[in-house]
Amino acid sequence: MKNFLRPAAAAVLLLTAVSCEDFLSSGEKNGGKAGTLAWQFDPVTKAAEAFPDTNQFLLSIADAQGNSVYDGRYGDSPEVITVREGSYTIAVRSTDFSAPRFEAPLYGDTRVAIVKAGATTRVSLACTMLNSGLRLKVSPSFFQAYPAGALTLSSADGELGYDYDEERIAYFLPGDVTLLLRNGEASTPLFVRRLEAREVLTVGLTVPEDGSSPGMTGAGVSISVDTAKVWQSEVWNQEQGSPGSSKESAMDVTRARAAAGATGVWVYGYIVGGDLSSTGSRMNTGPAFEKDTHLAIAVRSSVTDKASCLSVELPKGAVRDALNLKDHPEMLGRQVFLKGDLVTAYFGIPGLKNVKEFSE
Repeated sequence: MKNFLRPAAAAVLLLTAVSCEDFLSSGEKNGGKAGTLAWQFDPVTKAAEAFPDTNQFLLSIADAQGNSVYDGRYGDSPEVITVREGSYTIAVRSTDFSAPRFEAPLYGDTRVAIVKAGATTRVSLACTMLNSGLRLKVSPSFFQAYPAGALTLSSADGELGYDYDEERIAYFLPGDVTLLLRNGEASTPLFVRRLEAREVLTVGLTVPEDGSSPGMTGAGVSISVDTAKVWQSEVWNQEQGSPGSSKESAMDVTRARAAAGATGVWVYGYIVGGDLSSTGSRMNTGPAFEKDTHLAIAVRSSVTDKASCLSVELPKGAVRDALNLKDHPEMLGRQVFLKGDLVTAYFGIPGLKNVKEFSE
């Protein structure tokens, strides 16, 4: 399922969280030198680029000595953890990336937080693209000059073969990337380019048009470089219309909770429960649900606290028939986009009513 990230991703290995009990003495557990740590993605709208599901991001939290506090999916992480006071490094990555791959942009962020005894430290993760991309455009003249040639992109982390008709972007960790041309038994480097994080470089390959046959020295190969596409300036931190005006600019739950009064807006989140109480903190995280008239969504699928959610009214008709948890418990944990009106309170928390459109 796609998520239009609000820096706010790829099957991952689910790792087991380390219990906070392992890091606290009995005195600390009773509030002596302990504090709490919480984290979330920044609720900043991203342009309409397809983006991995943030629920699948890899989250790691470690103390100053490198001891793991949590290592697993962001979607499975608790809302807060209790730890001893000190420095903690919080890192999130969309996927494991250590060697060149096609169509494998890597997004993430790393923050250092200082936890004080008796206080809650909140960390916002603002993800950007951490690796870089390179795409070749092979001209007909190049193909005619080297019909049996083979291109290879090489970096310190590995190599990728690049077919003449390849249209995908090859992704590398930032650093030098060399293009090699093998023609027969000879292999010649054509160029070296240094790629920076968030940069997607397009290189055109041509040969002279005067009919001369370039030799394997590479002297006859013309390299044209197009650096116009830089993800930092063309993709990140651009809003297409006002927040919530389209599915592509949908608000996340954090922003939606603070936008009561907005009408006809798109909101997105993960379905985390239903059977809400009108007062108090009751929320059924199921399965088996009794009510089909409403549900609750949150910023990630592991949320169980009603106070962190956005309640959603399911009007009779297509919306209720498709999304209600009584008939469709399999929807629990799914991401959903909804268009409706934001209200100050519905079941005692900020809510979304009059939902007219939805999309998974």
